[in-house]
Amino acid sequence: MPGSRVQDFYARSGSGSEIANRIIGALRAAAGSSVAITAETLAPFDHVHARGMAGTRALADLLAPKAGDAILDIGCGIGGPARWIAVNYPCMVTGVDLTREYCDAARELNAVAGMSDRVRIMEGSATALPLPDAAFDAAYSQFVLMNIADKAAFYREAFRVLKPGGRLVLFHLNAGPNGTPDFPLPWAAVPENSFLASDQETRSGLAAAGFQLLVFRDAAQAAPPAAVTEVQPTAGLHILIGEDFPRQRANVVRAEEEGRVRPVEIVAVRPA
Repeated sequence: MPGSRVQDFYARSGSGSEIANRIIGALRAAAGSSVAITAETLAPFDHVHARGMAGTRALADLLAPKAGDAILDIGCGIGGPARWIAVNYPCMVTGVDLTREYCDAARELNAVAGMSDRVRIMEGSATALPLPDAAFDAAYSQFVLMNIADKAAFYREAFRVLKPGGRLVLFHLNAGPNGTPDFPLPWAAVPENSFLASDQETRSGLAAAGFQLLVFRDAAQAAPPAAVTEVQPTAGLHILIGEDFPRQRANVVRAEEEGRVRPVEIVAVRPA
């Protein structure tokens, strides 16, 4: 099943403790053994999506959470954006992710950063969220929908758990007009694990779930992909993802340049 294949792909990073220890060790190697473990210092390692910390800042600007809001991160990974948003806005963030190892790592990093009371992590599927109806003021998802075959279920579940008037912000990659990308990619080693929708399919899916679309725009000019180099820095996503990350990143950069994938920013609202 697609879900189990996705879990297997990400679980290759190791157990939750292995992931957390590797990240903390790399942070201390880069910044010194006395460095504070915070949402800010962890940022080079734990914003596991194409635009990194800059992307999370841009997403948070569109999300516009208020102090005390209940926020949902759908596909939270190891929790970097959830921790950063909880600190900077300040609000309560619940993260849901399909991969047990990532959930375990997120909880360990929350504990080390002193944020277990502000960021809750739950293992579960984005297409069957283990959450009650109308529980959240806003929700977001970054570079997750490429792994989800049943996007209609994703949109329905996001709509269900949002309060009336709640906002959904999505940053992800859609299919481009010029064919399929080369593999491996940061979200899939093989084509069978990658589910890229067209812009029209995305618009239709959100509307069918009941959302009112506020923003739908091409994000390529706002955040061009970073240059790919052969030399790995001390800090970076390769600490989590592994040695294949440069090849994955090169493939997605080339696919974007050649119009085979298309970064989009979306804001939708559940009508009041």
